[in-house]
Amino acid sequence: MSTPASSTPALVDADPSRTPARQEEVLTDAALDFVAELHRRFTPRRDELLARREERRTEIARTSTLDFLPETAHIRDGDWQVAPTPAALEDRRVEITGPTDRKMTINALNSGAKVWLADFEDASSPTWENVILGQLNLIDAYERRIDFTSPEGKGYALKPAEELATVVMRPRGWHLDERHLQVDGRAVPGALVDFGLYFFHNARRLIDLGKGPYFYLPKTESHLEARLWNDIFVFAQDRLGLPQGTIRATVLIETITAAYEMEEILYELRDHAAGLNAGRWDYLFSIVKNFRDGGPRFVLPDRNAVTMTAPFMRAYTELLVRTCHKRGAHAIGGMAAFIPSRKDPEVNRVAFDKVRADKDREANDGFDGSWVAHPDLVPVARASFDAVLGERPNQKERLREDVHVTAEQLIDIASLDARPTYEGLRNAVSVGVRYIEAWLRGLGAVAIFNLMEDAATAEISRSQIWQWINAGVVFENGEKATPELVRKVAAQELAAIREEIGAKAYAAGRWQQAHDLLLKVSLDEDYADFLTLPAYELLS
Repeated sequence: MSTPASSTPALVDADPSRTPARQEEVLTDAALDFVAELHRRFTPRRDELLARREERRTEIARTSTLDFLPETAHIRDGDWQVAPTPAALEDRRVEITGPTDRKMTINALNSGAKVWLADFEDASSPTWENVILGQLNLIDAYERRIDFTSPEGKGYALKPAEELATVVMRPRGWHLDERHLQVDGRAVPGALVDFGLYFFHNARRLIDLGKGPYFYLPKTESHLEARLWNDIFVFAQDRLGLPQGTIRATVLIETITAAYEMEEILYELRDHAAGLNAGRWDYLFSIVKNFRDGGPRFVLPDRNAVTMTAPFMRAYTELLVRTCHKRGAHAIGGMAAFIPSRKDPEVNRVAFDKVRADKDREANDGFDGSWVAHPDLVPVARASFDAVLGERPNQKERLREDVHVTAEQLIDIASLDARPTYEGLRNAVSVGVRYIEAWLRGLGAVAIFNLMEDAATAEISRSQIWQWINAGVVFENGEKATPELVRKVAAQELAAIREEIGAKAYAAGRWQQAHDLLLKVSLDEDYADFLTLPAYELLS
């Protein structure tokens, strides 16, 4: 493949025979020039902020604590609001999440949810094909030229425009680069590739549809990272001649450091802010990552034992609602990840009851909407929010002035009664191997044991294994968490998977690579910041 002019990014493709169909419709010269401009202007600041993350982590290791920032107290005490919410985002009572493959694009838009989180991040394995085809699928959807026929012959097509969900697109996190696209000999951050291509191709299309370019911002760790995104938005709108404030962004508060800077994050994005979201698995992953050497009081139990009613999780969610409503922003709740079974009605009944209770709690706590992973859960979540909201689009008028959260409450992990279990270890290994294997084959959203899992699942799984070993946890059966025990459990799980799926399917998969990678990031003395970094090197 010939190298483009120096002003545009170079496309680096190890296997040109696998070039995605219609790639040239996405990688136009003008779109690539725009991405190159973003890279040259903003990647140096991205690099500085990644280095700052490391410095902050070092400080947390030294102090084993966090606090609200004294230097930004004036922002927390100030009288300000985010920009008024655009009409297309006023009602967000149910949001469905998922990757941007063709079938999911149609199903999500048709789901009855108010919003679809079109995911280029944790629910998408970043193969080059997924990156390009995801962009194409969204363009085709906005142009109403998208359809899909399954191998079984079932056809999928879009409903009328007024029935479709509003798209909020999630680009990759700041830590991930896109090796297939280079500027000046350097890989472009995946976030700038995803944002840049989507914004360049679709901003005007969306405005013509009465909506706009809306984004979810993942894995933000500080208000300075929010400031970077805001500067990118200002530049991008000027570059395309769009009014400032056309872009709207919802920030995922899924890192423990961001939980202490919610108001500052909204302030930095105030002309573009739409709300905050309360994630779960990434939030727990961030706690383990940042306090991994903080001693027994930071050891988390099995991930499924840490519900949103745990005291430190409740502090986090209630602070989020109060912060959002104080500043005129939407507060969006967490994920209902259950995948309904077509074979077991009793499993569905029990799970639906749990989902209903979870969504009832969120709606009654003041959240304006919540996430689901499957279309069958849309009416369940909607019923919970309908009961509280009625005809109102949201409940931002509920200021939750009764909520007073201290810095200590956000990291009071020791208040949990639950402890790590041997079954929790086995589940972490099993789910981790199964998810990583699918990810290496290009699948980012994977149904495992009736739950929709994404990259955050693998991150919390391997992080808990690492933490339990390094904390010397002793399980209820008397066995101690050691590398040897984890290797034994992993070997057992690999054998069980082979027995379950058969030798032929096992040989066609990437099970040994997944097993080896999980053990590496779980057992290495040096904790890898993100599992997806070494995993990306194994993607074909």
